[in-house]
Amino acid sequence: MVYFVGAGTGAADLITVRGMRLLEQADLIIYAGSLVNPQLLEYAKAGCEIHNSALLTLEEVIALMQRAQEQGKCIVRLHTGDPSIYGAVREQMDELDRRGIPYESCPGVSACFGAAASLNLEYTLPGISQTLIITRMEGRTAVPSRESIESLAAHQASMAIYLSTGMLEELSRRLVAGGLRQETPAAIVYKATWPEEEAYVCTVGTLHETAAAHGITRTALVLVGEVITHQHYRKSRLYAADFTTGFRQAKEESHESECH
Repeated sequence: MVYFVGAGTGAADLITVRGMRLLEQADLIIYAGSLVNPQLLEYAKAGCEIHNSALLTLEEVIALMQRAQEQGKCIVRLHTGDPSIYGAVREQMDELDRRGIPYESCPGVSACFGAAASLNLEYTLPGISQTLIITRMEGRTAVPSRESIESLAAHQASMAIYLSTGMLEELSRRLVAGGLRQETPAAIVYKATWPEEEAYVCTVGTLHETAAAHGITRTALVLVGEVITHQHYRKSRLYAADFTTGFRQAKEESHESECH
């Protein structure tokens, strides 16, 4: 069996309990060495075979999995964050399907949620934004034209932009072309939740100069939206005294004391 496990945002103790236990049981771990915290490998048992997929091709990764499966071993494919976001897992799963090798997924905490925790953000503030857009700019890998930064920025929703730190001047230009103001709040979070984490609040117009001032050129997430400054939002109705839920009746305010 192959388990695709999300390593979480970076800190070794932010992997799920299930993910940790799968690492402890694994006979073979193939981890994304470019981004996964190597401290997570300390959960591996003695004698576990460990490979860094940053040095391997897809074909080599699958060959390792197939050999281990034929030997009846427990296999963990350890991906950064959550495997479902920019994890390139579907192509691996399709190859496993062709070979009749079973697999399961174990979710992890993606970087955008680690970044939100670092800044104590709520992406979905009532009256400000009820939508979080997770996206990236095109680089060596294309993005569908219908998902351009301009078209997504036009929604004025909260945005978490991955894999774009090396293109911040272009990113700012395109966010503004999509309708955001230069003064729209933004943030750059470098290696969210890692010990060396750095987080800076800035604006759409100052993304590049903020990153340059702190020497950030990669491994950072860009957040954009009015929620970053958490101002002028409405309180949630969920906890309002005059709001009835499936667990609590609205508390009617009594004006009797005002009548006497």
